[in-house]
Order: sequence, then structure tokens, then C-alpha cells
Amino acid sequence: MTPLATQSPLANLDGTEQTRARRIRFQHPACRTKRSRRADWAPVLVLTTAVVACQPEAPDTETAQGLMDVVVEGGRVVDGTGAAWFHGDVGIVGDRIAAVVPAGGLANHEANLRIDAAGKVVSPGFIDIQSHSRGSLLAGDGRVLSKITQGITTEILGEGSTNAPANHHTDEAAGIDREEGEAPDFTGPRGFDRWLRAMQENGVSPNVGSFVGATTIRVYGKGEEAGPATEAELDTMRVAVRRAMEDGAFGVASALIYPPGNFASTDELVEVVAASAPYGGVYITHMRSEADRLLEAMDEAIEIGVRAGAPVEIYHLKAAGLRNHYKARLAISKIDSARAAGIDVQANMYPYPAGSTGLPALLPPWASEGGNLLDNLADPETRQRIHDEVIGGGGDWENLGALATPQGVLVTYAASTGPDGEPSGMDQYAGMRLSEIAEAMGVDWADAAIELVRATGGRVGMVIFMMAEENVALQLQQPWIKIGTDAGGFDPETAVGMTHPRAYGTYPRILGKYVREEGVVGLEDAVRKMSSAVAARLAIAERGLLKPGMYADVVVFDPNTIGDRATFQEPHQLSVGVEEVFVNGVHVVSGGEHTGAKPGRIVRGPGYAGSK
Repeated sequence: MTPLATQSPLANLDGTEQTRARRIRFQHPACRTKRSRRADWAPVLVLTTAVVACQPEAPDTETAQGLMDVVVEGGRVVDGTGAAWFHGDVGIVGDRIAAVVPAGGLANHEANLRIDAAGKVVSPGFIDIQSHSRGSLLAGDGRVLSKITQGITTEILGEGSTNAPANHHTDEAAGIDREEGEAPDFTGPRGFDRWLRAMQENGVSPNVGSFVGATTIRVYGKGEEAGPATEAELDTMRVAVRRAMEDGAFGVASALIYPPGNFASTDELVEVVAASAPYGGVYITHMRSEADRLLEAMDEAIEIGVRAGAPVEIYHLKAAGLRNHYKARLAISKIDSARAAGIDVQANMYPYPAGSTGLPALLPPWASEGGNLLDNLADPETRQRIHDEVIGGGGDWENLGALATPQGVLVTYAASTGPDGEPSGMDQYAGMRLSEIAEAMGVDWADAAIELVRATGGRVGMVIFMMAEENVALQLQQPWIKIGTDAGGFDPETAVGMTHPRAYGTYPRILGKYVREEGVVGLEDAVRKMSSAVAARLAIAERGLLKPGMYADVVVFDPNTIGDRATFQEPHQLSVGVEEVFVNGVHVVSGGEHTGAKPGRIVRGPGYAGSK
């Protein structure tokens, strides 16, 4: 190892530090970035107060002689690149991977902890590109058990709505009285940064980052009213996006079937997304339609990305409704054609034939304009108009109830109290199909849905069955697909009501059902789609791969037993097969049990400007 400069970067270390530094040298991505005049050296690791430098080369044989914190030995190493697995050893020092070598390469290595991974798979931690764990990460216990026990080591938030940026408009929409201390203060120019830091300070097991929600940006600039944004409102939105990008947002995330987010026009979204483009932002979208107008919605998403100069990522790609199942192949062809033409469009998915959202999504968006949904439902004439549009299928909106049929709507949760604090009487219907609820109420299914929403103040959730299993398998095979849960994290011992089983089983389901049992996708490609594919898409530095120098987000799972146990009827069941999880080198899951550790850190997008 010969530096170009006459003095080694180790010269300023004392004798003990020099010895240890030489023994744990490793390659680091920083060695491949812009270098100083000492061209072969770059900073790579802090050991107490010492900064160790490296050449952009593989570790030398001296690596096998130093002290490591953890050695995972003899496993089937799947490094996240998609390359073939090999039997190998993985060494961890501090928060970094220090060595990835053929099996036995670290056999004589001193280690504080050795894990025998014979017969197991060792992989990078999984990165959930569509997480909804905002509540548990900001104000809960931060362990997100249902997620971390799947091997998820990084959660990416932001679909549609985020806790920041915040102002009087967003407070009003959320019913927050900030003077009464009802919510943390994420207002001001650095609000998005404060929100990210608040989650880390709460103590979280996974790493966490976020897009900025397009709905939040619209409400921030305009409130909940429909109609086009004025130039002044657009300017407010642009500034808010730029500030969020400088605070580390990964881009702009829209959810275009839900009001008030779906009040935004194509032109408005172009302006908002364009504000993120100079910072390397990605436009990620729950499109306006995933059913009757799926292909047209894809055209809009691609148009927004092209005009704004941003890559496009489609949330939970699907063709919803029996009459639309054939469109899955057309959607795949549309993405392939766009990519062949040089347009950067990709997608992600979860491996289930059902989706999940709030039951108010069964009602036409105009009913929620101005935040007046409950008032509209209380007015007999307006309520009847809503009912007739839901039943008749009229209006230019995604009528999910008609697509799924009442039998295809499973109510997962209904608040026990209404907006006035009195008992709602609706919690008895959790776990029932909408068709069954309608029969029990003695009304048609549209009136049953309206009453559920009215009585609970809209706090009612559903699982909705609309997709084809063969399309799930087809999509998993596409090279541009990534994996996300579209779910928050739960503790099965304290969870209330039901939820979609994807919150507990997304990643083990793929590795068990679609890799081991059905051979739909290969092990190496599945792991790539869960890890490095997401890291590369979002420019998340130094994560997503098992490579020396990367952060030590590492998962050990049994390929013969890994699988999901959560079902639609009994969702609160942890998956099995994930035995060890490390986040930033810290042991978070040991022998399948959470250790209580919360070493998660903030991950940020490429536009992060640092502290100001």
C-alpha cells in the first residue's frame, strides 16, 4: 500500500491506532469519488478519534489478522448486486462492513461476537421504499417489530403526506392547535430536517428517510381547496420543495386518488417536481388510476417526469379490478418502451393480490373538498348525491367499491368513538366484509360505507381485493421492480384492530413463496430488488450492498424456513426465518428476537445541504 504523498495518512496516529488501522483497512465508496491531491487516499472510517485512509483496492491479507466486533461466518453470501451467491465470511468493525471474504477467510480472526451462518443466507438489510411507519418512528417505541423482523433495516416514508413542512394550512388540515402543544413544531425553513431529526432522537431501530409529500406541499401552499394554484401559491410550493430537498428529501411523492392531493393538475405537479430536479429528486407516485385508466395515468406520470426533468418511480404497480387484469402486461410494455426511448421510469410493488387504504377512498373526491367530508355526509341532500354516485359509478374518479365489489372490501379497523367523542358503534364491524356489514345494517353497501365513515369521523380502514395473483408473479420478474410494504410497523402484542398482512410479511413472503416454493424469481435477484436497487434509485450512499466500507446493515435468514405467517384474517403475526439483523453494526435482532437496540440513523437524498 503506497501513498503518492511522502507522508502516510497514518502518521498522525499513535502506535496502537496505527496497528489497528492497518489491520482493518478496507475499500470504501469514498475512494471512488473526487480525490484530493493525495489521489490514492480518502477518508473511510473513524476509530475513536482516528481517521483511517485507504486505496481504492480490495483489502489485503492483513485484514484477516485484526480485531473485529462481529464475524458472520460460513453463510451463503448474497451481496445485493445480483451476482451469484458464494460461501463466505462477513466481518464488521464499528458501524461498517470491514471484510467480505471466502468462507474460512476470517476463521482465525479475533472477534467480539461470532455467528455461525452455515446453511443460512447473509444479505444486505432490506430497504422499504414505501413505509408508513411515521407514527411509531416519531412517537412510538421505535422498534417497528413487524418490519425489523422481516429484515427491513431502512424505511423510506412520504407517500402523499409528510409531517413536514408545516404551517397554518397543514395544521388546520390536521386539526392541530400548535399553541396548545398538540404536535411537534416542524414549521419554518428547516422543518423537514427537524422532523427527520425528531424521529432519530425518539430512538428507532431502522434507518429512516423520506420523500416530501406532494399533498403536504399543496396544502402548505393552498390549503385544502380544489382548483388551480395561483402563481403566488405555486411559488410557495416551489420554495417548500427546495427547502425539503436541501434537508435531505429524496424527491416528491404524490398520492393522486386521495383528496386534496388529487386536486393538483398535471401542470401543477410538473412545477412542484421541477423544483426538486436540480437536487437529484425522484418523482414517485401513487397514480390517479390503477384500474380503468391505468395506462392513461402512467402517461401522466411519465409526462410529469419528462417535463420536470426527474426520474419517475411508480408506487405499488398493479392492474386493479377483474376487467383490468389484462392491462398488467400492457403496463409492463409501456415501462419497457419508455425505458427503451431513454426515459427513466421504474416501479415497485408488494406481493399480495389485495391493497389497503382508508375506507373514505370509496367516496368521490369532491365530497372531501375543503376538508368538508363530514359536513357533506351530515347534509341529507349531499349525502344522497354521494350515495348515488358511488352506486351508479358516475363521475371522473376511481370507484374502488365498484371495482372490488362489496364482497371484496374487508373492514380492518373502525374507531370505537366518533368525532364528538361518543361511542361510534362501528368497531363491531372490524373483520367483516362490506357486503356483510350492509346486510347487518339493513342498507345497501354504499350507505353502509357512508355510515362507517360518518360515525367514525373517517377513521376506518379496509383491505380491498382487486388484483390477480398471476400478475403479482409477472411483475416480480421485471428487472426494474423494487419492493416496498406500503405499510406501517406494528407490535403484535399491542396492535389494535386488523391490518394488511404486508405489514408483517412482505419480504419473507417473497423469499419463501416466490423464491423457494415457486421459483418465480431467483434468490440473488430478489435480494437485489429489496436492497441495492432501492439504494441506487434513491442515491442512498453506502447502503444496500455487502461490500467493505459500506454501513453494516446485515441480515441473516434461513432460506429453508423464511416465510410470512400473517393472513388477512389474522394479520398480527411476525414472520419467521430472519434470525439476525444488524443496523449500523448494532445487533437489533438476535436469534429471531428483538434486542431492544435502536441504532437507526437518518438517510438523506443527494441534495442534502448539511447544517446551516
